[in-house]
Amino acid sequence: MTRTDLLALDTTTLAALANRGLVKRAAKDLDAGAGATVTTGPEGALTGAFPDGTTVSLAPAAGLDQGVCSCGAPGVCRHLLGLVLAHQRAHTLPPQTGDSAGGGHADGTRPDTPPPPWQPWSPGATDDETLTAAVGARAMATARRTLARGYTARLRHPTPDEPAAVAELPTCTVRFPVRDGVAHAVTDAADALRGESIALAVWAFRAALEASPGDPPRQVDVGGRTVTAARAAALASAGSLAAELLLDGAAHTGPVLTATVGRIRDELSAAALHWLAGILTDIAVQVGQYAERGARFRAEELAALLAELDARTRAGGGGLAEAQVLGTGERGDTPLRRVRLTALGCRVSGTPADRTAEVFLAHGGAGIALVLRRRWPLAEGQEPAGHDLAARRLLGTTLRAVATGNLVSESASRTPGRTVSIGGGRLAATSVTPVGASWAELPEPLLVRDFAAHAAALRELPPRFLRPRIEADTVRVVEIHAVEDIGYDPARQQLTATVRDAHGTPATVAAPHNPYAPGGLDALAAALRGEHGVLRHLSCTVRAAGDGLVLDPIAALTGDGVLVPDLAPPAPTSPLGPTSHPVPGDPVTAALESGLAALSAATVHGLRRLPEGARTALDDAAAGLARIGLTTAAAHLRAIPAALTGQGPEAAVRLWLDAELYLLTAQELHARTA
Repeated sequence: MTRTDLLALDTTTLAALANRGLVKRAAKDLDAGAGATVTTGPEGALTGAFPDGTTVSLAPAAGLDQGVCSCGAPGVCRHLLGLVLAHQRAHTLPPQTGDSAGGGHADGTRPDTPPPPWQPWSPGATDDETLTAAVGARAMATARRTLARGYTARLRHPTPDEPAAVAELPTCTVRFPVRDGVAHAVTDAADALRGESIALAVWAFRAALEASPGDPPRQVDVGGRTVTAARAAALASAGSLAAELLLDGAAHTGPVLTATVGRIRDELSAAALHWLAGILTDIAVQVGQYAERGARFRAEELAALLAELDARTRAGGGGLAEAQVLGTGERGDTPLRRVRLTALGCRVSGTPADRTAEVFLAHGGAGIALVLRRRWPLAEGQEPAGHDLAARRLLGTTLRAVATGNLVSESASRTPGRTVSIGGGRLAATSVTPVGASWAELPEPLLVRDFAAHAAALRELPPRFLRPRIEADTVRVVEIHAVEDIGYDPARQQLTATVRDAHGTPATVAAPHNPYAPGGLDALAAALRGEHGVLRHLSCTVRAAGDGLVLDPIAALTGDGVLVPDLAPPAPTSPLGPTSHPVPGDPVTAALESGLAALSAATVHGLRRLPEGARTALDDAAAGLARIGLTTAAAHLRAIPAALTGQGPEAAVRLWLDAELYLLTAQELHARTA
């Protein structure tokens, strides 16, 4: 009996299930005559006997991780791989390319016969009985608890050109390379989480089939129908916390309220409401920075956080795509089995007390960007710039090497918010190599080739405070075919340029000066001019504005390799001419910013003690909004002082939150089209 599922396992998939070194060794043993003698049992059970006395067995339809070998090695050993290779060798003609790993067509036919016409398929067609046999009852039970809380998944359905199905879960990626063979799914989650991740991915594809069998969606919200008492209580506590913070303000937040923020954050984390827990973490930082007179305190940021907390609590509590609005039901931190990440450069920021480097890493298998963050406290008198940090040690090498290389790690873990941490205890667990051509091999939409299509997709997004709360969600690599009009705006301290895609569509490069990277703009200008060879790609944050895209570069891939402006030392360079991208005055943006600034005073003083000057600022901002025709926004602002005078601070809380959300939404929508 032929195991067609095993014939479909190519060398790449076998290496993902074990590692490439073991696959090569098993193939070498087979070529040398030291391979397994394979016996096929009922229903496709396989047993193998090796000349050294090792025996191995694989149950019908079982994945390699469920195989049994007498060698005692953990995981998928070379003997299990040898069993598969021997079975493939016995049921296929010798490979034409000389690859001793063999392997037939994905449907199990012999390689000397043409494959049948491709037919659509989905892992979602797998029933729970088959799924349980593939991953085990314990993994299914754990996965069902996550299903009850709900989660979001992005899906890539099989096509003739890309026959594998891929599910991107909040904390890992699952790939199904074998049609109807969920036991052979490949995931970057650690081995202990493999079964649970596969079950969640299968249920995501099943939900897509149920939603639209003929044209299944690419993103689905799965489960989450059951709201536990603990989760409901955590939601209620989060909803009331915004009101308490608004009433008291950062200036009057005492230790009791600070402790309450921490307690509710822990409750939200325990209920797997990760987006809300993340908001409270950021609120705690802002309140703490105000108490310490820290440089990171921003009243406007605290105001936006309080409004976001309110918006997500109200939207999620009403059942609006709960997994997406409140945060996934996945675990807070997922160890990754073995992952390959491609660096996209880094950004350097800081305060008088520290410096922080954010390294952006592309996970090509998932088509997403992750963030690796490292902070260095400063001793008195230290003021390092980005190029000084480039030589600091990170992951056994330097920050510069990590920010410009490919990382292969067996000690990485990933959060739902797409931050990644990489352990440094095992010297051989992480390797760093040059990027090479990796940027050009990234999948879409992480790699942007069509500027117009990507701008259209960005305009369709919901407001930021209702999107998944993830790091680097706007980081992309853009393919560059032409560079024009490089200039500098001294008033805004910003380098500008026009770049074009293969269709001739323009996008605007707008790179503001970073005081922690004094050589950054000069280095970027040199890359744009082609002084380091042809500019091929830019990694950048991307936003839609007007009719196109605005790009804020992080790194550039040129003929000389990856250049990271924030790590570049100051160097003599040709002076930049004036910008050809004048920024006209925008009264709408100015009026909206004035309104948000007036609202932010409440986050400092509190609505209970809002000074007269802050009330006057609300009236003045309302008048400015009304003058340019934004009468609804003006009415929102005017209602707050009126309520404070006639009804009291408690009545003004709801009005303040509605006004903040209205202005934030208007500001974001206007920025997409201005």
